[in-house]
Amino acid sequence: MKLSHALLALQAVTSREVAKFVRQGGRLASALVRPLLWLVVFAAGFQNVFGVSIIPPYDTYIPYQTYIVPGLLGMVLLFNGMQSSLAMVYDREMGVMRLLLTAPLPRAYLLFAKLLAGTLLSVLQAYVFLAIAALFDVGVPWSGWLYALPVLVLSGMMLGALGLLLSVHVKQLENFAGTMNFVIFPMFFVSPALYPLWKLEESGASVIHFIASWNPFSHAVEATRFALYGQWAPQSLAIVVGCLAVFFLLAAWGYDPQRGIVKRAGKPGGA
Repeated sequence: MKLSHALLALQAVTSREVAKFVRQGGRLASALVRPLLWLVVFAAGFQNVFGVSIIPPYDTYIPYQTYIVPGLLGMVLLFNGMQSSLAMVYDREMGVMRLLLTAPLPRAYLLFAKLLAGTLLSVLQAYVFLAIAALFDVGVPWSGWLYALPVLVLSGMMLGALGLLLSVHVKQLENFAGTMNFVIFPMFFVSPALYPLWKLEESGASVIHFIASWNPFSHAVEATRFALYGQWAPQSLAIVVGCLAVFFLLAAWGYDPQRGIVKRAGKPGGA
């Protein structure tokens, strides 16, 4: 594979994803309405009532509205990653994926290009939300916007890779509602997006605390939270990178015509 061919393929896949996003005018609004509702409506009720500490040693308390911003950024990335999964299922049913994956380039690279294109859109939407959140004086320093960029890219890629993996197993668009119930909502609510994990442990919810500690989304949120304030969470970042690698490799294996969805479908090029 020549570098020029690889870059041309990446440009083509990215251009297609951006063009789809531009044509779907309500997609940006739908991606922002959920986190903005949490920020403006839900958090407003706790603004002066519930304060949480942001980083160890848990002795600096901040308004709840400020605390949940990293979690809401994660929400944007999570839902967009799952939206990419839905788009993959649709493209497979319409035959678009068959055409894409029969291009004379390694299948794993084509999937990686698809992942990068989806991540680009996810990060752009996350920054649009961050800009709107800044209007409500949520207390995120401007330098945090720069620090958070690599973390948001890695987190977006991890969640996008999870979406790729789910698209291997979701056979029809009608089954996507189950994905919402059994993947998206548990990942979001069993995480420190809305409340710190140490409060779970302190309140005796040890089982939920244990599950949340093993939730990849938890570490994406924690890494983002630290980065927004100019600090790094190396353990969370390592887990995000590790999950990204595992999810993508499993997705590439699933789209392999010799082992994955094509073989199960019983026809060549069924991806």
